[in-house]
Amino acid sequence: MKKFTCFVILLCCSHYSSYAQVGIGTTSPDPSSILHIESTDKGILAPRLTTVQISAITNPATGLLVYNTDLNEYQFNCGTPGTPEWTKISHNISVKYSNTNTSTNINTSAYTNIPIFGSLDWNDDTSLYNQSGNTITINTAGRYRIVANISYIVPTVGGSSDQRVSVEAQLAIDGTPTGTISTTGYVRHTSGHVEASLHITEIFNVTAGQTISVQTIRGGNSAPANFRSAGTSNIYIEKIK
Repeated sequence: MKKFTCFVILLCCSHYSSYAQVGIGTTSPDPSSILHIESTDKGILAPRLTTVQISAITNPATGLLVYNTDLNEYQFNCGTPGTPEWTKISHNISVKYSNTNTSTNINTSAYTNIPIFGSLDWNDDTSLYNQSGNTITINTAGRYRIVANISYIVPTVGGSSDQRVSVEAQLAIDGTPTGTISTTGYVRHTSGHVEASLHITEIFNVTAGQTISVQTIRGGNSAPANFRSAGTSNIYIEKIK
């Protein structure tokens, strides 16, 4: 009889363990939860690690959550244990530059990187985005949204007052024009019709180490075209996956 009683108790405990929920701050955890926490004056403090410490985690589970003290951001592994990919959850990581150059001719006979990386507006992660010259390097593979806006003007040049100018623009990966082509109709340098703008929004899968730039090419006559004024052209890059 004693053995039978012990068996029943053990069976009941096993059944309870299989279906038990944990409630902290509540005696009625939600049926859909394994852990239900409630509080009116406290929060949950996740493990806080540096970037080096996070990188040293062995086979981090997919979905593992930590707080990066170097970036002051929550991160989770959206990759696999063997190939982790630590992604911020508070906001997407982005960078933005605006032009300062207003003298370089962007109406050239061949695709050319334009000097749009003049003034840094922000860079959320300098280990992810490295800018040099007229290009920016992406150091982590992923899917990126890239937006480029170009405002240009056809300056007054002797003998070219009636030139019809049409600048075309395209994003370039590792120097190769890729994706959408942005273009305008002719800008005829007459009666004050001397300005136009180009706009590109693209999403690319980028491999670690690839460079991004904005390139333009002449779509009409050879009169020069310049950025309209400082800060009126820009490029924005955002890691979305």
